[in-house]
Amino acid sequence: MRVTVVGTGYVGLVSGACFSEFGHHVTCVDKDPAKIDALNRGKIPIFEPGLEDLVARNVAAGRLDFAVDMAKAVADSEAVFIAVGTPSRRGDGHADLSYVRAAAAEIAAAVQGFTVVVTKSTVPVGTGQALEALLRETAPGADVDVASNPEFLREGSAIEDFMRPDRVVVGVQSERAQAVMAGLYRPLSLNETPVLYCDRETAELIKYASNAFLATKIGFINEIADLCERVGGNVQDVARGMGLDKRIGPKFLHAGPGYGGSCFPKDTLALLRTAEQAGTPLRIVDAVVQANDTRKAAMADRIIAACGGSVAGKRIALLGLTFKPNTDDMRESPSLSIVPRLKDAGAEILAYDPEGMDEAAPLLGHALSFGADPYAVIDGADAVVILTEWNQFRALDLGRVARLLRAPVMVDLRNVYGRGDEPRRHGLVYHGIGRGEHAADAPRTTMDTHRQAGQA
Repeated sequence: MRVTVVGTGYVGLVSGACFSEFGHHVTCVDKDPAKIDALNRGKIPIFEPGLEDLVARNVAAGRLDFAVDMAKAVADSEAVFIAVGTPSRRGDGHADLSYVRAAAAEIAAAVQGFTVVVTKSTVPVGTGQALEALLRETAPGADVDVASNPEFLREGSAIEDFMRPDRVVVGVQSERAQAVMAGLYRPLSLNETPVLYCDRETAELIKYASNAFLATKIGFINEIADLCERVGGNVQDVARGMGLDKRIGPKFLHAGPGYGGSCFPKDTLALLRTAEQAGTPLRIVDAVVQANDTRKAAMADRIIAACGGSVAGKRIALLGLTFKPNTDDMRESPSLSIVPRLKDAGAEILAYDPEGMDEAAPLLGHALSFGADPYAVIDGADAVVILTEWNQFRALDLGRVARLLRAPVMVDLRNVYGRGDEPRRHGLVYHGIGRGEHAADAPRTTMDTHRQAGQA
């Protein structure tokens, strides 16, 4: 099939490359000539493991190309995906649909023959209906149908998520549109991937409801972590005990500094605004949003407390800046709240992130300096803070860390070293998340004991 993807951001580029890997011919369109020129030269604008090789392979095979001219690409396509940004609108938190509407109007002027226009961007309930009205108003004679096909891509594992998804959600209003979408995703039938066909409004809501629920799990375990610290529990064991219940599951039960990224913050806000307009307030989601904002601010205070109540004149080594590992995405990262707060408290901050420093520089460059590797920023610091759980931070030489630090303080906001007492054995004063006074010296769980016996 011939497919056009409008937008070469994270969702558009990954989706286009993966559709071409399925065997379809895909043209990714973007209004930015410099971006298209870079893509045509093999330069990938985002960091996503495996994406550069995937793009190169399909470009070489003639299945994937990039263009500025939307008209020609759309005219030849059976399906056109809108994958442009829908950021939170300033002032009220509603999703900004201006890019989506602009793309739809341009698509309407270019379609020839029956075409399915698909929203891949995350959009509020009712957007598909509004786009259909816009398309018919702009091009009354166009033979188009509008579908919703929300993405469920996790940054850092997006290709795997697209090629082997838990499910594919498709919102359609006609059998013709469903047939086109079924053809696009037919390669996934080999893996027996569940494909849920529903109406557009339901598909649009599934995306928001899914992200809000996952954000709720994160907010919940973070509050349980705070309780653990007060009553002597260990949040990692609590999470494991909860996660073994198949009704709950273990994912997104990792206590930390709060969620960030391009999806959860804006999607929870957009869902709240939609609910308000519908007269159905979502009190649980509202509480999650407020708790997450509070959580990020509290992490700086936690670092200050670990440093004896003041960071004035002290050097803080920060490991990780992006909101999660395996991405260079800084959007809504906890570091954007933590770094300025530490700077205002008088700290000197040196940071290292394997992929995020270029993205962080224009956002935080006034508040910190960058180092060449973890040990370069740790050298001479009064505390080291693990903010993002990159793999290379999971196997630090803790003896070397202790020798390089001016004061032996480690604040682990991701509990990378939360199991066992390795930091303490190297003389580090360790501060994790959700570990009460009694939990620090508690015996290992039966599961841990069996695992160690097996390894021995």
